Amino acid sequence: MSTIVLANLHKRFGDFTAVRDTSLTITAGRFVVLLGPSGCGKTTTLRMIAGLELPTSGQILIDGEDVTALRARQRDIAFVFQMFALYPHMTVRNNIAFPLKNEHVSRQEIVRRVDAAAHMLRIENILDRKTGGLSGGDRQRVALGRAIVRQPKAFLMDEPLGTLDADFRELMCLELRKLHNALGATTVYVTHDQSEAMAMADDIVVMNKGEVLQAGSPHEIYHFPTTVFVGNFIGSPPMNFLRVDGGVTAGSEQVLLQGAPVSVPRCDADAASVLLGIRPEHIFIDDHGPLRGNVIADEYLGSHQVLVVETALGIVRVRAGKDDGLPAGTAVGLSFHKDRTLLYDAATTRLLPGAARTIPANGDSHG
Repeated sequence: MSTIVLANLHKRFGDFTAVRDTSLTITAGRFVVLLGPSGCGKTTTLRMIAGLELPTSGQILIDGEDVTALRARQRDIAFVFQMFALYPHMTVRNNIAFPLKNEHVSRQEIVRRVDAAAHMLRIENILDRKTGGLSGGDRQRVALGRAIVRQPKAFLMDEPLGTLDADFRELMCLELRKLHNALGATTVYVTHDQSEAMAMADDIVVMNKGEVLQAGSPHEIYHFPTTVFVGNFIGSPPMNFLRVDGGVTAGSEQVLLQGAPVSVPRCDADAASVLLGIRPEHIFIDDHGPLRGNVIADEYLGSHQVLVVETALGIVRVRAGKDDGLPAGTAVGLSFHKDRTLLYDAATTRLLPGAARTIPANGDSHG
C-alpha cells in the first residue's frame, strides 16, 4: 500500500492545458476513482502518476519519495489499460508471467505467483490457452493477473471495462472491488461512468476542464456537490437547479421561488443571483407546494418512477414510488425537504457556505 501525493500538478501540450494546478492526496489502501467527461484530464493525470507522461510543473510523491522525473519502470506501479495489450500468440500463463520474467524472478517464484493470481481471478482452467480466442471478460482477468503478480505499490486502471457489454461490466465492477479488498493495495481508477464510480470507489475525484472540482466519498459527492457541474454530472436523474427570485443575504433561512417562500438551511453568505439545488428524491407532490407545474412524462423504472414536471422555472424531475405515477397533463404542486436543499452562487456556480451539513444516516438513494 502506498500514499500518492500530487502537488500543483500541471500539464500542457503546446497551447492546450490538459491538467491545471492539481493537488490531491490518495491515501494508502484506498480505491480512488478519477471521474469526469471525456477530455477532462483524468487519463493524463493517471499517466503522470504512472510515469508515462512527465508533468510540465508540479510534483508527484509516492510514500514521500519525489518520483516526478522518474520513468514508469522506476516507479513500481502496475498499469491496466482499456485495451488489454496481451500477446495473442502466448498462453494465459505466459502472458501473466511475462513481467516477472523480465525482472528475472526465479522460476519457482513465478509459478507460485501466477498460480496464486489465477486462483484469485478464477482463471486456472484457461492458463494453458492462447489469449487470442478468449472472451473480453477473460482477457480482462488476464490483464489484471499480469498486474497482480508484480505486487506493485499501486494499481492504476484506465477505463479497463470500457469495451465490455453492460451486464458483464457490472459483474466486473464487483470483481474488481472484491479484488481490491483482497489485495488491500492502493488503486487509482479512471472512468467517465458514474455508475462504475459509485459501485467501486472509496473516494471519487470529479474533474472537468483539467481541474479537480471535488474529492470525497460517494455519499459526500452525491449529497453535497460543491459545484453545479458536479450536481449535474452525478446522479441519475441529476440534481434539479432552480433560479431563486433575487438573491440571498447571510443568515437567511428562506428564499423565494416565483414569489412563494421556500425554507432552506441557513445561508452564511451574500449572493446577488442564486440557484436552489435539490435531488429528485427530496421533492414531493403537494397540493399546497410553492412551485406549480404540469406533468409531461412519467418514466417507469421498476423500483420507482420519475415524474417530469414542466414549471415556469424549467423542467423539474421528481422521484416517486413505483405506484405513484401521474398521467401527462396533471397539474401538481411541488414542495422541498428543507434539510436537503442547497444554495449555489449563480455567477460562480459554487455551493454557498451554510448551516452544518451531515450525510443522512440512512444513506438515502443516490441514483
